[in-house]
This record gives sequence, C-alpha cells and structure tokens, in this order.
Amino acid sequence: MTQIVDTTSLQAAVTEYLARDQDATLIARIPTFIQLAEAKFNRQLFVRQMEQRSTALIDTTSSEPEFISLPSDFQSMRRVRLSGVTGKPCLEFKSGTQMDEYRFGISDVAAKPRYFTVFGDEIELAPTPDQNYTVEMIYRTNIPSLGTNADNWLLALAPDLYLYGALLESAPYIKEDGRIQTWGLGFTSALNDLNNLGLTSTFNAGPMTVRASGATP
Repeated sequence: MTQIVDTTSLQAAVTEYLARDQDATLIARIPTFIQLAEAKFNRQLFVRQMEQRSTALIDTTSSEPEFISLPSDFQSMRRVRLSGVTGKPCLEFKSGTQMDEYRFGISDVAAKPRYFTVFGDEIELAPTPDQNYTVEMIYRTNIPSLGTNADNWLLALAPDLYLYGALLESAPYIKEDGRIQTWGLGFTSALNDLNNLGLTSTFNAGPMTVRASGATP
C-alpha cells in the first residue's frame, strides 16, 4: 500500500483504493476529486493551522485611508486590533449599514479607529484613521492547494482526510453509490477528529472561566 506523503503518492493511493488502475480516464480525474475535497475542507474544517496573522500600515496620505486591502489568502476574520497603540485595542465589528450610520453620526471626523467591517477584498475602518496606525489581523485562511503545491500541512497531519475526501468525490463519477456510505464515514470521522483536535489545542491551556462583563481577573 502506498504511503501518502505528497500529491503524487496521494493520487497513487486513490488509484489503489478505486482498484481501476487501467482506467486512464478515471485516473486523469483524480486531481479534480482532490480539488473538490479541498473545497469541502475549506468550508468544514476549523483548526488553528488555518489561522494567520498579518499587519498593515494605514496610509493617511491616500485618498481613502479607511480602506485596507485584505491578505490574498483571506477567508474570514477572527480579530482586528491596533497593534501599535498602548493596550493593542481590538476593533468591534459592524455591518456595512451600521458603519455608514456611525460615520454619518460623527460627520466622518478622523480619529482613532474603533470599528471595522469587511467589504469585498478590503477591510473598512471607522472612524477614518487620523494617524498611520498599524493594524493587525488574525484571520482564517484557505488550505494551500495540492493543485499548486507538492504537499501541505494538512496532508502531513491527516492523509486519511485527503484520501477519503477524494474517494468520496469519485463515487458519483464512477456511479459507485454503495461506496458513498463507507467513504463518507471515513471522511466524516477524520474531519470530526481534526475539528475536535482543533478545539483541544486552542482551549487546552487551562480551565475556561466565566466572568461578568467589566469584571477584573
């Protein structure tokens, strides 16, 4: 049995499990099955390895200093703060409509930003920055695709997730409805195990406590 360590060995393992190594047309579709599986990973997997930190410097000389481009690998935001300000205050999320109402209410007077929203491929700050603040973003990113990388951290951590994910995507193509349940169970088990591991690695530093708002430790 092939040991899965990179894209090539993953494709070889999928071929072995499909037991159709003479079907050149099917084998040629395996990269697509992997691509479809990765799309599911990006929607359903939540682990710390998918979190990244990026900083950006506000340019008050630009025509719209309240807008900052998001990182190219951005998927969703977890936290935004002003890292160069004492205490590194976090910014509060507002919807686009709330941002417009707030900006109108303060007559768009420039000041230290307090709020943010995500708009297209940019982050919008309010109030409009009055200085060149450094903004730190903690965000969720997509998994590096095996379509453009020989390997990635997820393949090293969970080759079974990749294997069962690709096999599950192949089932409708080869009309193997009977294997959907078997491969689906393997996929779901691996996915749940990883998500549980993600929770454990994030919150395992100590017992969680509940404090009233404004209470001191």
